[in-house]
Amino acid sequence: MQYHYIAANPNPAGKKLPLDNPGDASAYSRAHARYHPIFRNIVEKYGYYDMFLIDNGNFPKLVETLFWISVIYACLSLFNVILFEEAEANTWRARMPKLPIDLSRLFLVLVGSAIVLAAVWGADLAGLATGLGVSSIAIGLALQDTLGSIMSGIALLLERPFSVGDWLRIGDIEGQVIDINWRSVRLLTLQRQVIIVPHQFIGKEIIHNYSQPERIYNQRINIGFSYDSPPNLVKQVLLSTALATQGILAEPEPESKTTSYDETAIIYEVEFFIENFEDVELILDRFMTRVWYAAQRNNLTLYRYRYSYAVEAPDKADSASSKLAQSLHSIPGFMPYAREPKNLDDLTKGTILQKFGAGEKVIRQGEPGNALYIIIAGQAKVTVTNKLGMELEVMTILSGEFFGEMALFSGEPSPVSVVAVDDLQVLVVYSDAVNTMIERQPSLGREIGQIIEARSKAVSMAAQADVSSNAKVDSL
Repeated sequence: MQYHYIAANPNPAGKKLPLDNPGDASAYSRAHARYHPIFRNIVEKYGYYDMFLIDNGNFPKLVETLFWISVIYACLSLFNVILFEEAEANTWRARMPKLPIDLSRLFLVLVGSAIVLAAVWGADLAGLATGLGVSSIAIGLALQDTLGSIMSGIALLLERPFSVGDWLRIGDIEGQVIDINWRSVRLLTLQRQVIIVPHQFIGKEIIHNYSQPERIYNQRINIGFSYDSPPNLVKQVLLSTALATQGILAEPEPESKTTSYDETAIIYEVEFFIENFEDVELILDRFMTRVWYAAQRNNLTLYRYRYSYAVEAPDKADSASSKLAQSLHSIPGFMPYAREPKNLDDLTKGTILQKFGAGEKVIRQGEPGNALYIIIAGQAKVTVTNKLGMELEVMTILSGEFFGEMALFSGEPSPVSVVAVDDLQVLVVYSDAVNTMIERQPSLGREIGQIIEARSKAVSMAAQADVSSNAKVDSL
């Protein structure tokens, strides 16, 4: 269209004033005649008239301008890489926020571009500064909220109250910092949702940083127990359960306290620390589940609501006796002993029924043992920890089988650990009752001895096989 306008105009190309009225009836010519004087007055006022004329004489200037601006940007980028991006960790250059660096580079590019325009095109920098000043005021008024958020972001980045990867609570919002930019912070919540929090909002709220000064998180839980449950025993059980729960740190050590005596229950507080905040819900579920099993094993009563009807409690002695009889009849070596009712009655006096949740350790390697465990329901696995600290699975023990015999008869600490695979019910037969069984049926002792020998070999083979495999890997 510009070519059509110039070709149709009878005036020479250098006669700019007559070009306002080409005498041509085209729509472009009429529009040009109407608006050209306006733009001409503006560019002549600020001295940029010739910048808008792209002809053979101005093309080299345009190339030169782009070249020098590119050189300025490349030099500043190289300087940024050498000074900041390649900086060693824990130095002031590595800790420098990215936002001030980017703003400084942008400012220097603009200053350099203005100098290039002045040198190549003879532009009036004073006029340019005046125009930019007026434009900046208008832009600032239109974007005052955005600019306020950016300034808050600069203040936060300079102060550095948190960094990417930290877990924060800002007001009612909890999440992990996944990105910090000029305007906002992005948080990833435990529900895997991304929340964008503007810097202005952050500046008005109290920031709770769960990851500083140490990347461990404190958790407190209140649990109610019956008035019939001794407080010291309750606190001991809660503490041991916390220490046995995967994910709860042994240091700082968990604590259990008696906090209040309510109308229907005694309230206890358990305080512990975890390392990864994102696992808090999983660890809480694991701990609260194991509290129930621990309370059952120690005859403690958790707080419960009172119902309007009564439930007749089963006879614990009859229940234990019947389950013991069923279990012994399922083990060939115990069957002759279980046929005599008197033997079952005597054995029941030294036997208790215990329940363990999935993942709980019934026996720990290195701890003494004084009982034989007969599985009523569920499965358990036998593991051994080698010299390298690796836990190896040796075998699985099914319902109707027993364990705990290696530590019970040797009198030494248990060489293995036994872990519940799923919900596990066991009859715990203590050493006196076991000795009575062997006195009345000597063949039972020989059969238990054979089982001890076979399981000891399996434990040794598992440990040696793992050591050999590690040796081969090290040699490679």
